[in-house]
Amino acid sequence: MATSSSNFNQDAPDEDATDLLFPKEFDHAEALFNSEVLLLLEHRSQQNEIAEDEQALTDVFHKTKEYCRRFGKFKNNDSIIRIRGLLMVKKLHKFELVSLANLCPDTFEEAKALIPSLEGRFEDHELKTIMDDIHTTISFQC
Repeated sequence: MATSSSNFNQDAPDEDATDLLFPKEFDHAEALFNSEVLLLLEHRSQQNEIAEDEQALTDVFHKTKEYCRRFGKFKNNDSIIRIRGLLMVKKLHKFELVSLANLCPDTFEEAKALIPSLEGRFEDHELKTIMDDIHTTISFQC
C-alpha cells in the first residue's frame, strides 16, 4: 500500500534550520568547521602512509579532503581554536557557530541572509563584531 507524501510529512517531526529545529540525533553530535575536518582527514592520510598495510583511500575521501582544503578558511590549529573560542562565548547554536566559521560572511546582512536563525537573536552590531573578529583572525593567520 502506497503512502502519500503528505501523510509521510505529517508524521515526520518538524525540522527547520531557520528555527534551529534539528532531529534528536543531532543533539549530541559535534559540528565541525571545514578546516577541522581537513585536519582529521590529513591525520588519517598520514596514519595510512606510515602503516605497514597501507589501505587505498576512497575517491570520496580524497574529494572530501580537497573540498575542505578549498573551502576551509582557517589554515592552522591556532586559528581554529581562536575562532571556536570566540564564537562559543557568543551564545550561538552549534549550527550557527559552524555556519559562520565555514561561510565567513562579509557583513551582518549577509550573515542573516545565509543563516536566517540569526535574525532577531542578535543585534546587527553584535553580528558585525563577530564578522570583524573572524576576518581579523583570517587576515593574521600564517
